[in-house]
Amino acid sequence: MLKAIAQDSPRGATQTLVQLAGPREQRISAACPHRVANPAMQQDWVNLSFLHWRYDPAEVQSLLPDGVTVDTCEGCAWVGLVPFLLRVRAPRGPTLPWVGVFPETNVRTYVRGPDGQHGIWFFSLEAPRRLAVWAARLTYRLPYHLAAMEMVCKGDCRDYASWRLGEPWRGTSSRARVHVGEPIAPEDVSPLEDFLTARWRLYAPGSGGICTAWVEHAPWGLHRATAEDVDTRLLQADGLSAPAGKPLVHACDDVHAALTPLMRCKGDERTRVRWGRL
Repeated sequence: MLKAIAQDSPRGATQTLVQLAGPREQRISAACPHRVANPAMQQDWVNLSFLHWRYDPAEVQSLLPDGVTVDTCEGCAWVGLVPFLLRVRAPRGPTLPWVGVFPETNVRTYVRGPDGQHGIWFFSLEAPRRLAVWAARLTYRLPYHLAAMEMVCKGDCRDYASWRLGEPWRGTSSRARVHVGEPIAPEDVSPLEDFLTARWRLYAPGSGGICTAWVEHAPWGLHRATAEDVDTRLLQADGLSAPAGKPLVHACDDVHAALTPLMRCKGDERTRVRWGRL
C-alpha cells in the first residue's frame, strides 16, 4: 500500500514523499523527491567515483552526534570515499573562475536525521582552495580541510590523490585508481546502489543542534567500476578503523546539483540559519 506524505520544506524546496506503509523498509528513490527552486549554490560534480566499505553500525554510530542515527543496508553501515572534480556556480550564474573549480574528496556515511529522513553525514572533505575551505566551513558547517590534490582522467581510467595539509594531519592521504566499466541500466540499479548514491539531504552540526540542506540533481548515471592502488588513511584520520576487504566501486556520469541554504533541523521544525552564526 502506498502512502503520500506532504512535508514542510526549507526555503526554495518543495517535496512530496511517497513511501510504503507497514514495517517493510522503504527503498530510497533514485529520483530526487523535491525541487530546489531558489538555490543558495549550484555545483557540477565531474568524473565522480564512489568507493564504499561495510562497517559495524555501532562503530559508525559512536562517531555521530546526538540526533543523528546511522542508516544501514544489508545489516551494515557503509562508509564512502568519494573523489571528483567540483565546479562551483553562483546561485544564478556561470562557474566561478579558478577559485570555483578544483578536485574534492569526501569521507561520508549514511544517516537518518532528527527529521527521520535519509541523508549524508560527512566525516571530512578535502579541497585545495583555501578560500573554498573557509567558505564551506562558514556557510555549511562542513569539516573541510586544506589539501594538496591531483586528479587525472584519461579514457576509462581515473586517478585521484589527496594529501592533507596542516597539523596535526599533515601527510594524511587518500589515493585510488578507478577503472570505469559498463553503464548500469536504471532498471538494474539495486536497492543497495540506491541506498549508497541517491541521497537528497546533508546534515551538519550547529551550536543549536543539527542542521540540514537539501540537494537536487538528476538521477545518477552509474557505471560498474573497479579500483586499485587504494590508500584509505584518510578514513583512519577521521576516527574509523581500517576498512576490511575491497571496496564496492561505482563511477558516475557528470551531474549538475542545486543546494538550499543550511537550515536548523529539529524534528520537522526548520528555520534558516544565518551564515556564520550557528
